[in-house]
Amino acid sequence: MLCHTALNRAAAVARHWAAAGCPVVIHLDSRVPEAERAGLAAALADLSDVRFSRRVACEWGTFSLVEATILATTQILQEFPAVDRVYLTSGSCLPLRPIAELQAYLAAYPDTDFIESVTTADVGWTVGGLNKERFTLRFPFSWRRHRRLFDGYVVLQRRLGIQRRIPEGLVPHLGSQWWCLTRKTLEAILNHPERRRHDRYFRRVWIPDESYFQSLARKVGAKVESRSLTLSKFDFQGRPHVFYDDHLHLLRRTEAFVARKIWPEAKLLYDTYLDPTTASANRPEPSPGKIDRLFAKAVERRVKGRPGLYMQSRFPTRTRGGNRSAAPYGVFSGFADLFVDFHGWLAKATEARVHGHLFAPDRAHFAASEAIFKGGLSDSANLRDYNPRSFLTNLIWNSRGERQCFQFGPNDAQDIAQFLAGDPNANILIVSGAFSIPLWRSGRPFAEIRAEAARLQKVEAEFIALLQEPETKARVRVWNLADFVEDPVEPLRQIVDELNPRAEQRQEALPQMVDLSGFAQFIQNLRNQGMQPVLMGDFPTELDMAAINTALSRPREAR
Repeated sequence: MLCHTALNRAAAVARHWAAAGCPVVIHLDSRVPEAERAGLAAALADLSDVRFSRRVACEWGTFSLVEATILATTQILQEFPAVDRVYLTSGSCLPLRPIAELQAYLAAYPDTDFIESVTTADVGWTVGGLNKERFTLRFPFSWRRHRRLFDGYVVLQRRLGIQRRIPEGLVPHLGSQWWCLTRKTLEAILNHPERRRHDRYFRRVWIPDESYFQSLARKVGAKVESRSLTLSKFDFQGRPHVFYDDHLHLLRRTEAFVARKIWPEAKLLYDTYLDPTTASANRPEPSPGKIDRLFAKAVERRVKGRPGLYMQSRFPTRTRGGNRSAAPYGVFSGFADLFVDFHGWLAKATEARVHGHLFAPDRAHFAASEAIFKGGLSDSANLRDYNPRSFLTNLIWNSRGERQCFQFGPNDAQDIAQFLAGDPNANILIVSGAFSIPLWRSGRPFAEIRAEAARLQKVEAEFIALLQEPETKARVRVWNLADFVEDPVEPLRQIVDELNPRAEQRQEALPQMVDLSGFAQFIQNLRNQGMQPVLMGDFPTELDMAAINTALSRPREAR
């Protein structure tokens, strides 16, 4: 056992091994204070089969971990002649099955070495950009304590083309540090005639604890089973996953003999697996792969985040693509200007939460005029405009399971436009030029109306041009006002079908359109005043509003 911290847990695990008839040799990092070492020795003093090896200072990534392993392994082979297998563990490892099951399992494979051992060309789990270079460059500096020297020396060796010669007959292999080797293989490694040359070479290899025994076992072992009997999982940065109490059922699914890395305060795990009353059962072959899919999902979530959830620990990465929001939503432009009570009709027809202009200049117009929406979202325009993207994504995230729709027009704050265009969850529906209807009905001086209409037309034209760019991922439909007014029935029904397919059997009337009698003359007056109203289309001079509203009020035929 290689130990350096949580010595109370290491003592309990060592006692568990010894109680099952397994001699234990503990290597304790020499940097551990003497008082803690004495406490561990006192806790295990009554066990004659527990010994302590000579101590060295252990540092990750250096040969010191290999040296500590060699010291403990040499001692256990010398002091316990009956030992025919050596299982390397750490102080944070925990046996998951009765030791008797492990002993029976090893007895069924008497000459097999269980050690993960893969050539550098085939390994796919190394992190840090060094595979074969671990063995062809020199690493005299500590990666953790002297990071600049470490990186600088690597760069220098690359530039100068300096490479180490790999000892003849040695094929570098990589694998998990935690192995179970036969006495015969270990004695062949430790007593090898070229042992001094091997040790001298590996002293300048990076992370040699993942390659020393893995390479030499291939050189001297009779039968190598390239897998570890210890369950150890790593994240995308190469750091080990830590198992907590709530991982109990997950660990049971693996059927593994030993797992690392266990949180020292995981009382439930230690109490459960170190219980001497646990009965031995004929359980199946260890199968750590059962949880590989779960860990793969965890890594994906850690790397990519979740669409639409923006938070410190799980921030979605834009360069990896995907949706920007958590769920589909509808964006309507011009419809509320064209129809009477469009919000109420849309909410009833699609069973969606229909807001007003969320990005209006004065405030966010939530549905039912709420001042605070789900998740504590305020209707304050200042808070919303501080980060419009977070405002919208929070609104969608907090209301998952309920379709959200809102109005968005040229008079609204346009900072969110780029986000809408790039979000595949956005369904943007525009009746272009409809912004002119409230101006026509406003009763304001015509000079003001003409200037405002020109400004709004420019803003809306820029928004539509943005939506027509190749990079746009939102679903977009644009009707000009003239075409929409001539046949509003079919577009409205398409909207309902798209937002709520379950509404197909409904027989509901469509919303009433505002009276546009005389609107064509308004358009002409804009032209006469020097403005070119291009977004409205060729609006008909004579418009039969009675026929339009009759068509809109006709119930939909059941399909």
